[in-house]
Amino acid sequence: MRPTGAAPQRPAAPDDRATRHRGRSESAPGGSLAGVLGGDDAGAELRVLDLRLLLPALLAWGVLVTLLPRSMGLVGAAATLGLVGAVVLLRVAHVSPAAGWTRVLAMSCAAVGLVTGATALHVATSDAGLVTGWAEQRATSQVELVVTTEPRVLARGDERQPLVVLEARVTRAQARGQVTTPRTPVVLFASAGQGWEDVRWRSIVATTGRWAPAEPGDRTRAVLTPRGGPSVLAEPTAVLRGVDVVRDRFRVALQPLPTDSRGLVPGLVIGDTSLTPADLTEAMRVTGMTHLSAVSGSNVSLVCGAVAVLLARVGTPRRWRTPLVLLSLVGFVLLCRPEPSVLRAGVMGSVGLLALTTGRRRASLPALGAAVIGLLCLDPWLARSYGFALSTLATLGLVLWARPWGRAMARHLPARLHLLAMATAIPLSAQVICAPVIVLLQGHITTHAVLANLLAAPLVAPTTVLGVLAACLAPLSVPLSTAVAWLAALPAWVIGRVARVCAQLPYGTIDWLDGPAGAWLLTALTVLVLVTGPWWWHQARRRPWWAGAALAAVTAWLWPSSALSEWPPPGWVVVGCDVGQGDAFVVSTAPARALVVDTGPDPPAVGRCLRDLGVRDVDLLVLTHFHADHVGGLAGVLGQAHVDAAYVSPVTEPADVAERTLARLAGEGVSVHVARAGDVAQVGGATVEVVGPGLRPAAGGSAANNGSVVLDVVVEGTRVLLTGDLEPEGMRPVRQWVHGRDYDVLKVAHHGSAAQDERLIRGARAEVALIGVGADNTFGHPAPSLLTLLQSNGAVVLRTDLHGDIAVARDDAGRLVVHRRRSG
Repeated sequence: MRPTGAAPQRPAAPDDRATRHRGRSESAPGGSLAGVLGGDDAGAELRVLDLRLLLPALLAWGVLVTLLPRSMGLVGAAATLGLVGAVVLLRVAHVSPAAGWTRVLAMSCAAVGLVTGATALHVATSDAGLVTGWAEQRATSQVELVVTTEPRVLARGDERQPLVVLEARVTRAQARGQVTTPRTPVVLFASAGQGWEDVRWRSIVATTGRWAPAEPGDRTRAVLTPRGGPSVLAEPTAVLRGVDVVRDRFRVALQPLPTDSRGLVPGLVIGDTSLTPADLTEAMRVTGMTHLSAVSGSNVSLVCGAVAVLLARVGTPRRWRTPLVLLSLVGFVLLCRPEPSVLRAGVMGSVGLLALTTGRRRASLPALGAAVIGLLCLDPWLARSYGFALSTLATLGLVLWARPWGRAMARHLPARLHLLAMATAIPLSAQVICAPVIVLLQGHITTHAVLANLLAAPLVAPTTVLGVLAACLAPLSVPLSTAVAWLAALPAWVIGRVARVCAQLPYGTIDWLDGPAGAWLLTALTVLVLVTGPWWWHQARRRPWWAGAALAAVTAWLWPSSALSEWPPPGWVVVGCDVGQGDAFVVSTAPARALVVDTGPDPPAVGRCLRDLGVRDVDLLVLTHFHADHVGGLAGVLGQAHVDAAYVSPVTEPADVAERTLARLAGEGVSVHVARAGDVAQVGGATVEVVGPGLRPAAGGSAANNGSVVLDVVVEGTRVLLTGDLEPEGMRPVRQWVHGRDYDVLKVAHHGSAAQDERLIRGARAEVALIGVGADNTFGHPAPSLLTLLQSNGAVVLRTDLHGDIAVARDDAGRLVVHRRRSG
């Protein structure tokens, strides 16, 4: 009998922890996707990951990417269908046996409707008023603007003033007897020297300028070219002026620091990369470290984490810690400017911090999904931003894999190295999931990225935290701020050294398919490796000799030697180096020797090109003119090869660049000759004849461009015409020279500018046209009209922005053969 009122007795339940333990130990290696993705000890946790909000967020993001550049009518239709579908599916969920999946579909429809509806609202607000109509008519207008981004100064690569670019929002405009007060976002392009580079963020300015339509799908709805400088109507608020004081005094405090540290510290702290040397920027790009040189989610996590640790150490009550951390987050975002990229970094950094500090990945995934939906509603154009994609994927990688991979590695390390395991897992998880997007951007796989990021990772935290402290001290005392900045300078300098050294390591990249096909292929291979990885590891431990042979075979396939990759190709005659927006061409004169024409803007890029070609001696270096995009890489040539002599243009403009260039050549002991039409030189197996410039400078156009040294080179039976940056005025004398001559290769003038002489191009009758041009340049090079002209003339057109390094060679039968290689 049981006593009255006693609770009924139930069989004892087995211990849950023991059950879970037995389930893991009895499963086969790699037996479940959860175990593969999260490590053997995380399978149970991943099986209960809450994807109900993340999946709708990703679907809404994909729909917005597809629809954004298209008609806003489609966006509005998607919003309507999404919201209606959500309502219908929620009603169906009440009676559906698969209610769970039905609710997920309903949430997906709701997410699509929400983000597309927000997009339609943004566009409707932006297009309200008369500005977009005036832009189509290219009207001139008096405008009042609120500046919404920091001005960016872009070099044009010639003697013209640099270009200032900033975004703003129109608050009032007047044209053609009409006045409008819209909220239209616009982009402004102005020449430096008019005062636009000095305007403050969030200030209100007035100007007069001409409107032009923006690109379809852009955030901005019109382009404004002002006719003069700005008139400041209102300064930013007191808080923002105070932030400007902090930023300005912080820059002053950084002046005594070494060059690399002076560029990296403000990049990590306030998102200012203007002081970063160009060669360091390239090294960080090559090694996959560019996310360190600007404000990212990891920086936000570090700052907030440091504040949280400090509050805990000083004994701040727990209820005050979260508000104070959020306050520090707001202050950091203000210091970096709350532009879209910084807001995105702040949100994603907060999600990543939640995942890493609490370990509650079940809660982190819904937070990430909510962050994606919220950011896309606030700024729909983030959907097509590579930065947003990389930030979101990196955060997803941290949420899914950083902790389980860190724990898995820590099991095989001593206790004192457990922190190293987590430090390795963080960049590894981010790199693995971001690799397909990086391939979409670069066209190759960066093999050194994990190593470089692993070496730099322990140095990011002290650089960022000490840099923020230095910035906070700057308004109080610049000397004190400088003292703290020196503490941040040392780890920053080491980060720079890591980037530079890793960029020089061999086999830094693996060529891959370009475009979406390459990205999807890498995605499929990544998933395959993650799913089957534990099984392969189990087999490798059972058959180590087979595993070693397979590893050697894969290594030989992925990292071929230069001989196996046939670069440089046999019989190469002339190579156009991929150096960005600039020119660098190499003509073979003998084994390991060459004629080099121009150096491009970037020393590492031209140095890499010469190194890969095996050039150790430059018989003749020709600097066609003194613009930075043709002589800026001089140090790369001098550092890679011995230069015997140099030909330079007689037009020494810009004067400061010419002076520095000539001084560098003199300092290296290079014999310099001012080239004139009629000069002839025998350079190894090549005959070099100077076609221009003549004694009389061309009237009109750019003096420096029309003073370009023009060469007629004959080597191995191949005739090459190299035209520098000639403009139509300088081409007229040259076209008389080429009359009656057949050229095999034409180096197209001025990066494919529309300003060409048609009679010169048709008279050259070149079989191959080479264009040195940078991807996504702001000049519209190469011009469609020129490409049409070249193709109609029967030339095969090759461009460094699309094809990378380009080599023209002769095969065994004496025929011209073209080889292309994506540079890395």
